[in-house]
Amino acid sequence: MADFQTPEIREYPLIPHIKPGAMAHSKPYLAKPDHQASVGFPGELVENWHDVAVAKLGELVSKSRALQVFLDICVKCGACTDKCHYYLGTEDPNNMPVARQDLLRGVYRRHFTFAGKYFPKLVGAIDFTEEVRDQWYSYFHQCSQCRRCSVFCPYGIDTAEISMAGREVLDAIGVGQKYCNEILGKVHKVGNNLGLPGPALIDTLEGLEEDVKEDTGVDVRFPVNQKGAEVLLITPSADFFAEPHIDGLIGYGKVFHQAGISWTVSSYASEAANFSMFIGSHDNLKRTAMRIREAALELGVKRIVVGECGHAWRVAYSFWNTLIGPFDFLDPKYPAPQHICELTYDLLKRGALKIDKEANDHRRITFHDSCNVARASRMGNMPGGQFIIPREILKTVANNFFDMAPETIHENTFCCGGGGGLLTDDLMELRVKGAMPRMQALKQVVDDNDVNTLVAICAICKTQFAKTLPYYKHSMNMITSLHHVVGDAIVLGGKD
Repeated sequence: MADFQTPEIREYPLIPHIKPGAMAHSKPYLAKPDHQASVGFPGELVENWHDVAVAKLGELVSKSRALQVFLDICVKCGACTDKCHYYLGTEDPNNMPVARQDLLRGVYRRHFTFAGKYFPKLVGAIDFTEEVRDQWYSYFHQCSQCRRCSVFCPYGIDTAEISMAGREVLDAIGVGQKYCNEILGKVHKVGNNLGLPGPALIDTLEGLEEDVKEDTGVDVRFPVNQKGAEVLLITPSADFFAEPHIDGLIGYGKVFHQAGISWTVSSYASEAANFSMFIGSHDNLKRTAMRIREAALELGVKRIVVGECGHAWRVAYSFWNTLIGPFDFLDPKYPAPQHICELTYDLLKRGALKIDKEANDHRRITFHDSCNVARASRMGNMPGGQFIIPREILKTVANNFFDMAPETIHENTFCCGGGGGLLTDDLMELRVKGAMPRMQALKQVVDDNDVNTLVAICAICKTQFAKTLPYYKHSMNMITSLHHVVGDAIVLGGKD
């Protein structure tokens, strides 16, 4: 039984009255020393933590002109105050983006600006005390780095960059978050977030082949480490075992099978997610991504396709070419990297897949734009392709599609409430309250159109909704993968 109150869904969205300190108690578990060590950080709070923190902040500001500009230019106009799902759901004023930024901005001004050094009270400069350090740990882990506030900021201040910087400073002094750092350690050691070793992965996918054969009568393969395959699929490891993710993996397999595209996953690089972005660690970001390049070269593939994961696609689309490129060893006919939705959309446009739309008539579908896809990437060769392509796929494979309210989708989309490395049960109160704005938009489309299926193309969104939907009186089975819907509509046959 939850020891917190689920926010009330009202007929119309309301900007809440502030409740100072309402979420000051919310903190994720601290990383253990071995979790910290595995990603290159001190195992516990260092003795001279204040000096180390200030030095690290100075390093980050000196290396990133963008971060310095974001810290310098805020005029407290208030445009962002009601744009954060966590503020709307928790009513804590420190979850206003400007207030969360100011936790770091105040320390920056104290140590790296003339006015802050000599006239601190005049410019809101503050010392990095133990109390402030605790506030950082609490409130920088109440930001999912969704960047919605940045859409509405007249100066384009990116709160995500500030949140990442705050977390990296904390990691540098030995105050890391268990969830992210433990997961990164597993990726470095085994190749995926779950710590699933190669033999277990192979066994899992062999079992999946048997299940699909029993269900469809068709031999749909789920290959591992197949050298010379055309496609290396890099997908979130949740796709290998958990509902509703695994239904999406089955959908990928059916697409590849029916299109006659040879493909494989790699037991060495069996993870699309890269949690290094959430903690702002460039070194870990590159180290994690490099496994994918190495796997692609080892297997001799012609293209790399990324599965349904929001921040994985952001990292791939926005960072791979400078982190682990160039991809001159891949086939230049295809984007490098390519999203699974781009591949499926192209096949559908060319009529390469036979579709039975009526197979999805039991579904009345709406679509959730995942933050990192919507506000930090593109798909296809058209502006707004990241919005157009998933919806066109759904309309092609199903008869009943309904969008949520315009102000809650596309670049204005609300976060699921579990992104940015916050998808951990020790933050369940935050996750449930942060989901409230999306649940409000969902309720409207459910009431208006009898929607019974919520589709997302992000592993974190799917996991988050499966946990939080019941708090808002929806079935956890309402959430599913886009390629689950695609897979159910594909008419198999005619391929060996």
